[in-house]
Amino acid sequence: MTDESYVDPSRTNFEAFKALDRDQPVAMLNLVRFREKATYPEDHPLAGAALSGAEAYANYGRDSGPIFERVGGTVLWSGEPQSIVIGPEDERWDTAFVALYPNAGAFLEMVTDPDYRVAVVHRQAAVATSRLIRHKPRDAGSGFA
Repeated sequence: MTDESYVDPSRTNFEAFKALDRDQPVAMLNLVRFREKATYPEDHPLAGAALSGAEAYANYGRDSGPIFERVGGTVLWSGEPQSIVIGPEDERWDTAFVALYPNAGAFLEMVTDPDYRVAVVHRQAAVATSRLIRHKPRDAGSGFA
């Protein structure tokens, strides 16, 4: 696995997200690998606390959850990855889920909310690397296309 970590969006990727249609529903695939030990900034009240990455991520969920719900977000699916069937054998994830937002504007409203900006510090402390992939939802059915 590469040593490069992905915790926050790059400016280029965030601008590409914002350039897409903002009025359609957005499904966000989240793949997350936790740090063994959470790493908070030195000036944060939890700096030096003996928290695992999973515990810090739980704090992120607790503090960001009300904002996520207020903007209309819901979790469509959540799972605990168990085995890579296709992909790099050394790539692993601790949690995976799909979050649905009524539109891209709702996602942008969430990530720019002042309370969310406080909560996201827990995510940054918790996550070793992640993937966040925007999808345009399609109708579910029996086929793959």
